[in-house]
Order: sequence, then structure tokens, then C-alpha cells
Amino acid sequence: MLAPLGGQPPSSRKKSGGGVSRRALLIGGGAVVAAGTAAVLAREEMRRAWWRIPGVEKPRKPGELDYAGATWVAASEANWRRADRPDDFRIDRVIIHVTQGSFDSAVRVFQDPSHRAATHYIVGQDGRVVQMIRELDVAYQAGNRSFNERAVGIEHEGFVDRPKDLTEEMYEASARLTASICARYDIPIDREHIIGHVEVPGTDHTDPGPHWDWDRYLKLVRRAATAPPTPSASASAKAE
Repeated sequence: MLAPLGGQPPSSRKKSGGGVSRRALLIGGGAVVAAGTAAVLAREEMRRAWWRIPGVEKPRKPGELDYAGATWVAASEANWRRADRPDDFRIDRVIIHVTQGSFDSAVRVFQDPSHRAATHYIVGQDGRVVQMIRELDVAYQAGNRSFNERAVGIEHEGFVDRPKDLTEEMYEASARLTASICARYDIPIDREHIIGHVEVPGTDHTDPGPHWDWDRYLKLVRRAATAPPTPSASASAKAE
């Protein structure tokens, strides 16, 4: 025979009238109310973040920009992996690359499915910025899966052995872009979190090369991070 609830002997239960106590009713009722409240909160959280369910992605629009200062040109889908960052992979790095070629050639290469590599952005020597992959997604950029999953990559037009290719316009445009990325994902502006492709474990690349001025670049990023937003950036933020 099963023991009575709480281990109370049958004789004791008879003396109390065999009914459920008022205290038990109050405790039980409170539990029901708490369970109902928790269910309502859970439904509300699901309504606000339904895309976090496995297999369901955030809403996205073709050609949507993450950075107001860029223009959109899509990379081949063979050169990146669809993801849902930062919900599935935390973003905590910016990786700096140099194209070893012209701006236009880099765009063409990233549109080529046989290339099997691309970065999220390309910055030209004249300061123009093109976005080719959403920051949500994983770019095949660094030759290291873990770093690909956690980083946003920026290519810069030029060659690593030509210091003249690293123009003032490019440094400043790139710094504004990196400051924006760091603000979005709360990335510290330092050399641990803003790195060169050469610093990625396992890579055989040398970019951005010996002529990339890291001290100058980080100063520009910090300055951009504290500057008031431009009208275009403010309008974009309100639209989102």
C-alpha cells in the first residue's frame, strides 16, 4: 500500500477530518498562479524572439545593410555560410585584410563561387565601402573555422608591399566601419580584438603586412567611436 501524502499515518489523517487543509489549498493555489505567470512570460519571450527557435532565422531582406556608409554587392553564396549571429556565434573580433589586388578585382573574386572565400566588407583607397555578406553570416575569410564564426572581416584595396596603397581616405573609412562594428557587438577597441589576417592561428597569409600602421588605425577607430553619428547613420538607425 502507498504511503499517504507527506508520510502522514492513516490514523492522524482521520483525526483531522480526512480533508485537504486550508494551508495546502493556499500553497497549491499559489503554485498554480506562479505556473500560469511563468507560462505567460514564456509565451511573451517566444513572441519577441521567435527566430531563436532551432531552424528558424531572424527576418532578413535581400541587400539589407548592417553599416549605413556601405553599398551592397552580394558575394557568391559559395563563399559564406548562412548563420544567425550573434545568437548562434558570439562576434568578438574584427579581422583586417589587404586584397593583393584592386577594389574591382576583389569584388569579382568574391562573386566567384569557385573562390570559396570572401569578407563581409571591402574598403577602397578612395574610401568607398561595399558590403558583400551580412554580419549575421559566417564569411570564409580566415582559414580558421572558429575565427570565421566569431569575426567580421574587412578587406582593403592594395598590396602589402606598397605603403602608398594605404591611403588616408581608406584608413579613415575603415576606422569608421570598425568603430560601428565594435559598437554593435560591444567589442573592445584594442589589438586583442582588432587583428590582422596574419595573426589568425593556422593561416599562411601575411596581410595586412608590415606597412599597416596599427597605432594610427586604432587611434582613428577610437576617435570614430566617440564622434557624433552622421545624419545618414542616424536616419538608418531610426529606420531599423
